[in-house]
Amino acid sequence: MLMRTLIVALGLMVLPFAAMACEAPVSVCEQSAKGSFNLIRGGQPVTVYVDTGADTAVRHAAEDFRADLGRVGGKPAALIGDISTAKGPVVIIGVIGQSPVINKLIADQKINVDKVRGQWEAYTQTVVDNPLPGVKQALVIAGSDRRGAIFGTYDMSAKIGVSPWYWWADVPVAQKSEVYVTAGAVHDQPKVKYRGFFINDEEPAFGNWAREKFGGINAKLYEHVFELNLRLKGNYLWPAMWGKAFNGDDPQNTVLADEMGVIIGTSHHEPMARAHDEWHRNKDKGVTGGKWDYNTNAANLRTFWKGGIERIQRPNGSLRDNIITLGMRGDGDEAMTEGTATQLLETIVADQRKIIADVTGKPASETPQVWALYKEVQDYYDQGMTVPDDVILLFADDNWGQIRRLPTKDNDRSGGFGVYYHFDYVGGPRNYKWLNTNQIEKTWQQMDLAYASGVDQLWIVNVGDIKPMEYPLSFFMDMAWNPQAMTPEALKAYPERWAAQQFGEKYSERVGKILTQYSQYNARRKPELLNEATFNLENYYEWGSVTAEYSGLISNVSDVEKDIKSIYEDAFFQLVRHPVLAGFNIYRLYESVALNRYYAGFNDPLAIEFAEEAKAAFETDQWISDAYHKVANGKWNHMMSQTRIGYTGWQQPEQNVMPKVVEINAKTATGRAADSPANVLHEGWGPFPYSGQPFMEEDGYVSIEAEHFARKVDGKGINWTVIPHLGRTLSSVITMPQNVAPSDPKTGMRLEYDLTLTKDADAQLHIYLVPTLDTRGQGGLKFGISVDDGPVLVQTFNLIPDQPDWNKAVSDNAHVVKVPLKGLKAGVHTLKFWRIDANVVLQKLVLDTGGLKPSYLGPPESPMAP
Repeated sequence: MLMRTLIVALGLMVLPFAAMACEAPVSVCEQSAKGSFNLIRGGQPVTVYVDTGADTAVRHAAEDFRADLGRVGGKPAALIGDISTAKGPVVIIGVIGQSPVINKLIADQKINVDKVRGQWEAYTQTVVDNPLPGVKQALVIAGSDRRGAIFGTYDMSAKIGVSPWYWWADVPVAQKSEVYVTAGAVHDQPKVKYRGFFINDEEPAFGNWAREKFGGINAKLYEHVFELNLRLKGNYLWPAMWGKAFNGDDPQNTVLADEMGVIIGTSHHEPMARAHDEWHRNKDKGVTGGKWDYNTNAANLRTFWKGGIERIQRPNGSLRDNIITLGMRGDGDEAMTEGTATQLLETIVADQRKIIADVTGKPASETPQVWALYKEVQDYYDQGMTVPDDVILLFADDNWGQIRRLPTKDNDRSGGFGVYYHFDYVGGPRNYKWLNTNQIEKTWQQMDLAYASGVDQLWIVNVGDIKPMEYPLSFFMDMAWNPQAMTPEALKAYPERWAAQQFGEKYSERVGKILTQYSQYNARRKPELLNEATFNLENYYEWGSVTAEYSGLISNVSDVEKDIKSIYEDAFFQLVRHPVLAGFNIYRLYESVALNRYYAGFNDPLAIEFAEEAKAAFETDQWISDAYHKVANGKWNHMMSQTRIGYTGWQQPEQNVMPKVVEINAKTATGRAADSPANVLHEGWGPFPYSGQPFMEEDGYVSIEAEHFARKVDGKGINWTVIPHLGRTLSSVITMPQNVAPSDPKTGMRLEYDLTLTKDADAQLHIYLVPTLDTRGQGGLKFGISVDDGPVLVQTFNLIPDQPDWNKAVSDNAHVVKVPLKGLKAGVHTLKFWRIDANVVLQKLVLDTGGLKPSYLGPPESPMAP
């Protein structure tokens, strides 16, 4: 009951109707209730009505809803354009002020649209009795604008059990012979104005798939992309751009986007509705080419850009729905020439805005524009670069999930702010394009901070090939719709809710746990960064721990797979089994290589066994990809063809390369390892159950998970909050709200950890943090450490993208700050962690009293005193 109430109250992603239990207005169920609307009766859906003169985008959505009703009911639903022909119950879809039928219902006070009229992309869903002559009952979906009507329609599709991923992940639709919509009315609208994703780094997977299945990245393909975006309640897209041109490759791309209601943009380095590849194609009339350099080739560039704006005009001269990217980077998404002055960029933007005004015949401020402060462009902004007030300023993350900068000035600008985020990246310290390695908990922490800091105009995420980012993309888009509703409690419930939408409630709890665990395991260190030395082989034997965790997860997947209905087989493989199996296998590969080299050093015959295991794992990796490519009768062939094994630098190898193993002669292999890691193979270790007792020093260290504090002292209007699973081990602790100004330790806001030392020691405290950046640009992030009643030792860390500390932090998915604590006496102590700055995310505390061994995850949590 609690979860159902939470879902209804938050207005987040809807669950299939079985979960709603007919407890809220306009919820969907299989039983009739007083005043409910019988949407499907005996498998036959009601008729769907939309005006013949309605916007094409609304008609697209209505047609999809008609099809969705047929998927659920099993029989086709009728779609009509003349309300006088309606017989019996009907679904009415339209836009306030544009639909004569909707306008009449408003005038007759049959529906109330006061809370949505004039709003951006808002909608109301209302069950109405006797709405029109001859119509006994109707479900009315009224939008404040065309996308409002679209989102209200697709929201109802989700309620009746059609996942946004029904096509993109082959999620089956459960058929129901009876479907009812409860009486009443609901309304909703987005909190972030522009919400979308970026198809990028799309070769070889997405590109080869699209060419095989659609003959190219064209309008036939984009129809599926646009529909997915809208079903996820997104409205904005950056199209694929590696050697491609959305407007140039297929002129129907832009026409179809406008017809379906999707706003098109271009990436951070492609200004003025032009794909960068078009510059090098040099086919546009009036463009003579030359260098991509405004100092030497401004006239040609202006002609090129003008052609881009002219090309996105509708036949009536107005622009199709676009957000125009401004600015300029160097050729091929590189930094501009060293020493580029901010004045040049300001000149470029002024000239671009003049082109927009000249082509549209309106002030440039009336056309939506965005300027991406990506990499070095952010530095120019920090140094005082002037940006027109109506332009959206798009901040970026560091390409690895840490936002670089958030608003500290210009907070009242009319254009507002946005964030460009990454689930996929090509660049240093290593490409990551293969598996989903993104924790929704990390995405939540960063985007919650962004929204709390005033970023509410544009959220866009780089999703690579779309697949296999289904799960984090759903989360990003759901959160973008209403960031305020995505509380820590809603975040915790999300995996199970998403699993229920794809596989039904019966499996949702088990699948939700798998989603959470595999995301954490894959995020610890992205597969492209793995090697045989990533985890410790001796000492704590971390390799045994992580592979044991994966092995346990494989067992959980198999248990669900035995139980789940066969209709879910294809979707389950794509969304659940593949990321677990592929992730586990690559860990098994590198652990086997590590063990091979270890035993080879002793001329131990076990080296031969582990060499064979490594070779088998390498072959299995390809088998897993081949299995993916056979799913759904080969529908997703090529989608897992991204190379991932054999990196030696940031760029991908041309093909997967088997890691080197040491071959030894079986006849002469006589040595034996003195201390065999195989003796503890896959035993693993983990945190001890926390009982609130003091932590005891053991083996020369004390290790404490962040959430296992003995006491916490909150501040005025700000609280310590545990975020389960965030980070590499158990959880992390943050303070909320996240945008609160720095705290003075004198206010006393702190976490306290009780521990017992068995001997006097000059110790060193290792503080494990989730990597974050100084979004205020104030020289780093601060926190405090103290012991007992001693002074607060203020610590500062400042991760700078592309610098060594940052490279290590994003590779390790942790940043460790070390603080010497000299002269500690044997006995009981209280270690205190003090809040100073926001965006400091604590994972773990390890006090080294002389016995700490090298490790990746940190040592296992110390046991508590008896």
